[in-house]
Amino acid sequence: MELHARSLWLLSEPLHAVCYFDDRCRRLGKDLGLKGFWMGYFASRTAPMGAVEPAAATAVLGVFAPGMVARALPAAWSVVSPAHALDERGSRAAQALRAIDPGLERTAAAVLPALQTIVDEAPPLARPLFAANRALCDHADPVERLWQLVTTVREFRGDAHLAVLADEGLDGCEALVLAVASGRVPRDTMRQDRGWSEEEWADAADRLRARGLVDARGDATEHGRRERERIEAATDRLAGRLLHPLPEAETERLLHTLEPLVRRLLAADVLPFPNPIGLPHLDEPAPRGGTLSGQHGQAAPPQAP
Repeated sequence: MELHARSLWLLSEPLHAVCYFDDRCRRLGKDLGLKGFWMGYFASRTAPMGAVEPAAATAVLGVFAPGMVARALPAAWSVVSPAHALDERGSRAAQALRAIDPGLERTAAAVLPALQTIVDEAPPLARPLFAANRALCDHADPVERLWQLVTTVREFRGDAHLAVLADEGLDGCEALVLAVASGRVPRDTMRQDRGWSEEEWADAADRLRARGLVDARGDATEHGRRERERIEAATDRLAGRLLHPLPEAETERLLHTLEPLVRRLLAADVLPFPNPIGLPHLDEPAPRGGTLSGQHGQAAPPQAP
């Protein structure tokens, strides 16, 4: 179940992430009259919960500096309503996916029932972004519905991941420093991308060093790498709850049907590698080892360039 949960992440995350990397999606904030990409990001990502205030938004997003969130919210709600931000978000994401695969409706028709089942049956308790997004999965357009369902799946895992980080005693900045130290995300951009000051970043590194998780050079120790593995394993275990309603064969069909679509998306170079969400290429070793095709029992295709 945990391997399938990891495969589901490898396949749902790229489909969701077009909303961060496709050009028409990146223009969302500016086109709505907001101050650039990040204000649009915070507005559209939190809009499923309504006109949320910065303290709540910071808590559910987990790894962004409070000051960065507060520069965007609640100011964004004086410019755009959550409903309008959501309409634009879903529409632009669907446009991005259709541009990559004009025949996407066929794939959507094949996977929507299984995705809807796992979303409908998943428990919403203590999963705020999942619960808020689940209420939005009734789009008439099949591609918008597909995108919203994989987004809801993605937020289920995200809520679980933050719960694991909290249980391991890591705050948002510490979690990022450890992710950088273990090579999971780019070292040169992560601090600025999430709004942390140099002093906050250094203080978090000092706290991790005191716990034996990073060394004097800022690299993960063996203890730190094992900690990262525990975090990923626990996240997989909690995210695997999504797949409980599906028989094994139906889970396999869902993953196999999504994979060609995701490969087309990756071939279009919409997503950069490496990237700030820590997503590996399908044919690269995943953070816990193995490739997607290997996990499914198929022969792994040649490495992508």
